[in-house]
Amino acid sequence: MSKLVEDFNEYRSRMNGKLLADNNKIVKRIFNLDTNAYAEGALDVRTKELLGLVASAVLRCDDCVKYHLETSYKLGITKEEMMEAMGVATLVGGTIVIPHLRKAYEFWEALEENK
Repeated sequence: MSKLVEDFNEYRSRMNGKLLADNNKIVKRIFNLDTNAYAEGALDVRTKELLGLVASAVLRCDDCVKYHLETSYKLGITKEEMMEAMGVATLVGGTIVIPHLRKAYEFWEALEENK
């Protein structure tokens, strides 16, 4: 596995464990709401992940972008689909999103290394 992907997943897992172990009711409810928001519903899971990716890019949250990229990759979303979604994100968010687009592209390449 790519070191970039491995480092992100290790950090995210470790810190999520600490946050949830703190037993804060609000934090636990937000985590649960986030999980449930991306479940199958009127919109399919693939569409929801791409929506999450676009929103995360516009909000410039690199950790969120990485999470949605990896989940999208695992769902079989193609590079072309991902780039089209990121193109929309860049259009909506403006040129300030370009550094996050670069990081997203780099992370996607790291995901592809694991084929």
